[in-house]
Amino acid sequence: MATLDSHARVHATTVIERRELATGVALVTLDAPELSAATRAGQYLMAIPPSAQSAATALAIYEAEGNLASILFFITGKRTRELSELRAGDRLDVVGPLGNGFDCSSDARDVAIVAGGVGIASVLLCARSLCRRGARVRLFYGARTRELLVDAQRFADAGCELVLTTDDGTFGERGYVTAALARARKPDEIYACGPSPMLRAVARIAGEFGVRAQLALEETFGCGVGGCWGCVVPLIGSSAQAPSFPPAEFGGSDVVYARICKEGPVFWADELRW
Repeated sequence: MATLDSHARVHATTVIERRELATGVALVTLDAPELSAATRAGQYLMAIPPSAQSAATALAIYEAEGNLASILFFITGKRTRELSELRAGDRLDVVGPLGNGFDCSSDARDVAIVAGGVGIASVLLCARSLCRRGARVRLFYGARTRELLVDAQRFADAGCELVLTTDDGTFGERGYVTAALARARKPDEIYACGPSPMLRAVARIAGEFGVRAQLALEETFGCGVGGCWGCVVPLIGSSAQAPSFPPAEFGGSDVVYARICKEGPVFWADELRW
């Protein structure tokens, strides 16, 4: 997929609203007009905790419309706990938008979007874009429990057809979301975000279907801007996203290591060499 021109910078934003969508899942809406205008589907930001006592954390940009941008995240540690405790009127400095997101310009008429857990945070902008241009969009959304299938109605309101799964069978189909995808009618293209095992399964299913898939890889970033090389993934050297360093021919291999934070987080599944 084509790389995006970087519009990343520090934005001093103000919290408009904070909601808890489920136990341990927070949605924070920001007044951030310039960030919103620059954001493309699948990009992320680095949020700087107000206390400045811990490092910035990478979070997918969930919504970006008008003056508002939002982040949806699981509360998993000190940094996300601090962010989840923000209230309306609080200031939050963020760096973004960062990374190369989804290419939603395809003329595919039947699209599958696959989201696992908090991976749902990366795909709303893409789903809305595809629905607006008239594509049939099926959202395959899986979580551990019914409670953690957060904000599914927002996707339905955008025009998506929902296929919901839970690990414990408390709602929708019981089992992994990739099993539901494998049983479904073949789409023209697949977009996905979620845990690595899920993304590997999506890549395999896309290969069996004979269609291409764009995968948004989840990772804990060190710097978030490509400087530390701490979030690399093997990628074919002929990819348009391949970095110029190190060279592909080094050691006789056609594989290079791409940074998820810089060349990604979204990659073509068939170009990854996990």
